[in-house]
Amino acid sequence: MNTLLVTGGTGQVARALDALAPRFEKMGYAIRRVGRPRFDFDRPQTIDEIFAELSPVLAINAAGWTAVDAAEDHPDAAARANDEGPARLAALCAAAAIPFIHLSTDYVFDGTKGAPYTEMDRPNPTCVYGATKLAGENRILAQRGRAVILRTSWVYAAEGRNFVRTMLAAAQKAATLRVVADQRGCPTSAVDLADAIVAIADRLADGWRDSYGGIFHAAGTGDTNWHGFAAAIFRSAARFGQPVPILTPITTAQWPTAARRPPDSRLDCDKLATIFGARLPPWQAGLDHVIDEIFRR
Repeated sequence: MNTLLVTGGTGQVARALDALAPRFEKMGYAIRRVGRPRFDFDRPQTIDEIFAELSPVLAINAAGWTAVDAAEDHPDAAARANDEGPARLAALCAAAAIPFIHLSTDYVFDGTKGAPYTEMDRPNPTCVYGATKLAGENRILAQRGRAVILRTSWVYAAEGRNFVRTMLAAAQKAATLRVVADQRGCPTSAVDLADAIVAIADRLADGWRDSYGGIFHAAGTGDTNWHGFAAAIFRSAARFGQPVPILTPITTAQWPTAARRPPDSRLDCDKLATIFGARLPPWQAGLDHVIDEIFRR
């Protein structure tokens, strides 16, 4: 069976992909999920070593620096994780003539368009995190390999550090929560994103086409703001008897952060549906499934 390399260790998307191993096996792929310390973008030689050891026929990069605010104080480390490391892995894939799927972000945009962003819109990141992810995109595309770059947004899962788990934990401590209401985007379940990657891998298994290369947007269908997202979280969690706090909408200015977020980073995902036949479900459905998983545990 051919090796499918998945980076990201215990990250949300890497774990979701690993959980879909039986579906990959039906396509002839055996997943090998790797992460630190064995595979570490801070130690470039580990990238080469793992690639040589596993000789994959497909690589999916779900690793990267995702601590948006911390990136402002650690730009070099963020660049290694989001730009230099992924580019090195992309170069290895290009040299081996194998497909490379890489995860990027809606934060490459400044959020001022006023409508969902398409892949043709000009990026203009407003924070170090977004800038390093955009630099990674550009460097990967410059390899002229078989690269599929997936920009996603507001990713969450039943595990790890994410908005859903943060809200549920906060509600255990306070009856009233203040939540930003003037930032808009597309919540994306890691499970739904992994499902879309399976669909992409299925097409790639039949052979490469030039139309498969480049940038695609892959996010939950529909959009909301952080306040609306929080309200949906607690509506769903109420099915399990969880407390429903009072949610007070606030502005971004009332919740200052080190990194400037895009106020409206909605993504148009039609290209993904057209080329790969993949469209993520409505974000509300993805949320219910994740809430179910959290409370089943």
